[in-house]
Amino acid sequence: MHTPHAASPLRPPEHRPATLFTGVLALCSVLLLTMVGVEWRPLLELDADIARTTHRWAVEERGLTQTSRVLTDWVWDPWTMRVLCGVAAVLLVRWYADSWTALWLVLTVAVGTAVQQGLKAALDRARPVWPDPVDSAHYAAFPSGHAMTATVVCGLLLWLLHRHGAGRVLRRAALVVAALSVTGVGLTRVWLGVHWPTDVLGGWLIGALVAVTAVGIHRRHCPAHRRVRAPGN
Repeated sequence: MHTPHAASPLRPPEHRPATLFTGVLALCSVLLLTMVGVEWRPLLELDADIARTTHRWAVEERGLTQTSRVLTDWVWDPWTMRVLCGVAAVLLVRWYADSWTALWLVLTVAVGTAVQQGLKAALDRARPVWPDPVDSAHYAAFPSGHAMTATVVCGLLLWLLHRHGAGRVLRRAALVVAALSVTGVGLTRVWLGVHWPTDVLGGWLIGALVAVTAVGIHRRHCPAHRRVRAPGN
């Protein structure tokens, strides 16, 4: 006797917006990658126009330029973000005995770095070149490693605060700091003349795609456990 196949379970309604958002991020990332890869002239001209204007301002505004260098080289540097990720992983193990999530966090940031370096090598996009540079950087331009790393790390940490029941004040403060960090690091890279604007946009888009994909994987595969409020809440 033929046994009918069981119907596939429907996707929970609360997961549909996340799936749609992931799809939009993926589409935008692919479109930008394609335009950069084929060197679409209107995009290159827009990049050049913005870069020339911001570089002129950076040369004139030395104080703001020096501040931007401190922020991008120390506060928002990718290694600063990775250290922050490592501290969060240690706290996950010590406070919540959640080694699975700690490993997931570290691996996601590592995968993000690998994706970033792979795209840089594949596209090999040249950085802006100026007769009077205010800063310097190495390796290929697209995507911005600073912007992508900040997006991945800040996105994951915000989600972890929500997941572990952090208080509203803490979550709002973290959201403000994360938004300032992700936006600020992108703007400083363009201001200092070491990235084209679309390098930063690519870092934001691809970083967000990595983060939301990782959160989806965590929700699907993480062992179920009781939510615990953060210490002190």
